[in-house]
Amino acid sequence: MRVLLTAVLSLCASSVPAHEARTGWRYDSYCCNGDGHSGDCQQIPSKSVSIIQGGYKVTLAPGDHRLATHAHIFHGPQDRARKSHDSEYHLCLFPDENTPRCFYAPDMGF
Repeated sequence: MRVLLTAVLSLCASSVPAHEARTGWRYDSYCCNGDGHSGDCQQIPSKSVSIIQGGYKVTLAPGDHRLATHAHIFHGPQDRARKSHDSEYHLCLFPDENTPRCFYAPDMGF
């Protein structure tokens, strides 16, 4: 019975969509409600991000993130940004397009 339960749990775990960026690294499970192709986390254009004193300003236009249907401006402190593993910016919007849940940024280099 234990072997069967283990096999069923393994099968279920393998069918869960990967919470991955396009380049293959995984978003933190807290941040991601889906995957890098249909979920709420995805890479955003670097032109959407400005480094400001103490953090970041993200200016999203429709099309910059699959959930953005209108313009948004988000501000976040540097110490709240998560480390991007591909030198790109990524944003997770959840539960709706008005709520940034997680922001991933490459090292600022200073």
